Amino acid sequence: MQVKDVMTRGCECVAPDSTLQEAARRMKELDVGPLPVCSNDRLAGMLTDRDIVLRAVAEGQDPKTARVSDVMTPQVTYCFEDQGVEEAARLMKEKQIRRLVVLNRVKRLVGIVSLGDLAADTGDERLAGETLGRISEPAAPRGVPAGTP
Repeated sequence: MQVKDVMTRGCECVAPDSTLQEAARRMKELDVGPLPVCSNDRLAGMLTDRDIVLRAVAEGQDPKTARVSDVMTPQVTYCFEDQGVEEAARLMKEKQIRRLVVLNRVKRLVGIVSLGDLAADTGDERLAGETLGRISEPAAPRGVPAGTP
């Protein structure tokens, strides 16, 4: 089964020059935590509700004036729509993330695949369980190998 068979299509984007308040309103309207950041129909980063809180609000930035580009994560892990769901699950485990943006082969955003999509749509409970287990492992502090007491 390919990622395009289970992903959510038509995901919304936010522009890098949008304010954090605009982005937060969009998240509220869509009832989502992450929003891809797109510039000229190209993926430029990812913004989460957590980014807004920890990188902006906690630092005293004004959400009415601070820009998405100031707090977004520019390095985004993604997969291609024609890749297998096992590869998407492997990336989620490796990067400890619950969602992957999905691109077509000309690197245009076409959707998002979540851990829930893998669990519900593939019917592969083992794949979803293994992926969730790996994602949920605590990250090791910098310089300490994972699994070290």
